[in-house]
Amino acid sequence: MKAVYISQPGGPEALEIRNVPAPVPGPGEVLIDVVAAGLNRADVQQRKGYYPPPAGASEVPGLEVSGRIAGFGPDVAKPFSVGDKVVALLGGGGYAEQVAVPAGQVLRIPDGVDLVTAAALPEVAATVYSNLIMTAQLQPGETVLIHGATGGIGTMAVQLAKAFGAKVATTAGTAEKVSTATAFLGADIAINYAEEDFDESLRAQNGGRGADVILDVVVAKYLKQNVDALADYGRLIVIGLQGGTKGELDLGKLLGKRAAIVGTALRPRPSEEKAVIMNAVRESVWPLVSDGTIRILVAKTFPLDQVRAAHEYFDSGEHMGKVLLVI
Repeated sequence: MKAVYISQPGGPEALEIRNVPAPVPGPGEVLIDVVAAGLNRADVQQRKGYYPPPAGASEVPGLEVSGRIAGFGPDVAKPFSVGDKVVALLGGGGYAEQVAVPAGQVLRIPDGVDLVTAAALPEVAATVYSNLIMTAQLQPGETVLIHGATGGIGTMAVQLAKAFGAKVATTAGTAEKVSTATAFLGADIAINYAEEDFDESLRAQNGGRGADVILDVVVAKYLKQNVDALADYGRLIVIGLQGGTKGELDLGKLLGKRAAIVGTALRPRPSEEKAVIMNAVRESVWPLVSDGTIRILVAKTFPLDQVRAAHEYFDSGEHMGKVLLVI
């Protein structure tokens, strides 16, 4: 089968397609014929050499796919049949024609979603639900600040938080993205971080109050402003390191607000935890996708043999929504 490998850490030119043996599903795993794979920031970080796959995961990048069930390993308990249309959350291996994955990380696609578009869902849905709802315990009426409104995580997080009754503030870097955040995604407050300090703007537009929950993919660069932007008893949930790994923290301010900072990552979690999260996604997120409450925003699709072009486009930051590889 064809699969994408990283020849050496670097830019998109480091991605190359190789012909390799197809995976063999092990105990409790299903084999999927991949139709499409989503690009994620983690793939870029892996390509650059900053985010190696967890122990036992494929070195092929790709954390989410859509496709059809092609076969089963021993002891698969979930009620799938060959040919079922599914999505899967992966530790790696998505940029390939086939992938083997624990059955607990596989879901049938939501009603009303085509098989290619469905590849935009599993990683972002699992990340957002597990962090906003399961970890941060976001409550109706609370204010949540989501950084990066129009990225894959942001587009899901804004809509899911709104569906759960939160007041949603978000940041974006251009006027067009700010407009998309409010007009398409439904954010209550959208802040252009290129033109104003988001912590001050949030309070100005939120009656002087900060955010009860902040979902952050930037971390170090935003650490001081994030703490400033927190309300009393606020929760800062860090899920990415786009702005660096080290920052200065005013512990006095954090203590004074009785606030918390939580760092989480989905990829290295054990399969049992991922299965719990995916089951929650099936029960709580899929109905919102099927009834149109959550809309899927796909920026662009690329065939697998144009994986370098896909990464170049992703790296440009121009996209709004998900970038997909079609196999």
